[in-house]
Amino acid sequence: MADVMIAVMPFAGHVAPLAAVADAFVEAGHRVRVYTGRAYADRFATLGAEVVLWSVAPDFDEHDIAATFPALRDRKGPRQLLANVEHLFVGTGAAQGDDLVAAYGQRPWDVIVADGLSLGTHFAAERTGTPSVTVSIVPLSIPTPELPPPILPFRPARGPLGRIRDRVLNSTLALAARGIQRAYDAQRAASGLPPTDAPLDAAWHSPDLVCASGVPELEFPRSGWPVRIEFVGALAPTGSIRPDPPHWWTQLPEDRPIVHVTQGTLNVDPDDLIRPAFAALGRQPVSIVATTGRADAPELPFPAPPNAYVAGLVDYAELLPRTGAMITNGGWGGVLAALSHGIPLIVAGGDIDKPVIAARVAWAGAGIDLRTGRPSPRAILRAWRRLSSAPGFRERAEAIGRALRAHDGPREVVAHTMALVDRRRAQRPVTPGA
Repeated sequence: MADVMIAVMPFAGHVAPLAAVADAFVEAGHRVRVYTGRAYADRFATLGAEVVLWSVAPDFDEHDIAATFPALRDRKGPRQLLANVEHLFVGTGAAQGDDLVAAYGQRPWDVIVADGLSLGTHFAAERTGTPSVTVSIVPLSIPTPELPPPILPFRPARGPLGRIRDRVLNSTLALAARGIQRAYDAQRAASGLPPTDAPLDAAWHSPDLVCASGVPELEFPRSGWPVRIEFVGALAPTGSIRPDPPHWWTQLPEDRPIVHVTQGTLNVDPDDLIRPAFAALGRQPVSIVATTGRADAPELPFPAPPNAYVAGLVDYAELLPRTGAMITNGGWGGVLAALSHGIPLIVAGGDIDKPVIAARVAWAGAGIDLRTGRPSPRAILRAWRRLSSAPGFRERAEAIGRALRAHDGPREVVAHTMALVDRRRAQRPVTPGA
């Protein structure tokens, strides 16, 4: 048995996969603590884990982030991505580390397993000298010279002009990220850690092991990785907790294909995607199942067409086997859930990592990238017709689905983590007379 600390940023899209991982550790008999925000304390406690709350680190409401981080107010697109990273993910790093080191002082852990965006985890592992495992719940963003910057939605370069493009993009991105680099240096200093020559990109993954959600089929080809990577498939195939069926569940027609429209769980303005999807498909021979992304706000501020059914959340284990296509904002968990069922995608990725995910889905041939987070009804209708008439999209989605289903993600994270712990134990020097 090992003592395991799991760190989870308090966002629904982060909690679902890490809850599955925590459950797998508890099921395997390990002693588990989870460091996360108050909103998700009960979620992990019901799994049998001890909960360590954000305390020095400023806890926040994921549906009103700007209340805690005013610099994020009214930002979308690349500006939001940079501001999120600087103020929320980097800016709380030292405080997260302080919370975790205090927990370690109360009871040392054998290994810390963390959401890749929990910067404080890396500070805490460095301060305590303990092994760490990154669980990447978003597409891997580890850069390599042969590819464009991994946070930008560009496909691999072709030819000399493409390589010039990538050099320019990498240089431009380095300039744009100077504020983030300064914030990171300040957080290291606040943690009592020395300056480092390691690139900022290395701050987001463990040097020991990265367990990556997804499969190589969704990664751009490259010659190798700078750290140990283990692909583990989907971590939470159902995409969420299992809510009760909505009142209309038994009314879904059996003779019409279902198109699922999801706004995700973070930026959930229904005008971005749900409204234009209703306008595009409201008169088509399909049933539209739309989710607002909030269990406490299942209603929409505009009328739904007669063929639409709306809920805050739905149980993907029940919905996806009946779904023919998904229109999504590009959240990684939802994308993997759909592909696990062989469902082709229409992706409207507007901000943070969503445009990158949309580009990967299109590159893999499993769906269509609308190249905007606020598509027009005409663009959605055109994409749906193309998806429906070209069997290649479904064939690629089904192939990726087979690769995903070959994994048992949460249990594989446990197995890879325990192999790391065993290697570290074997490397410890033997004390004479012990």
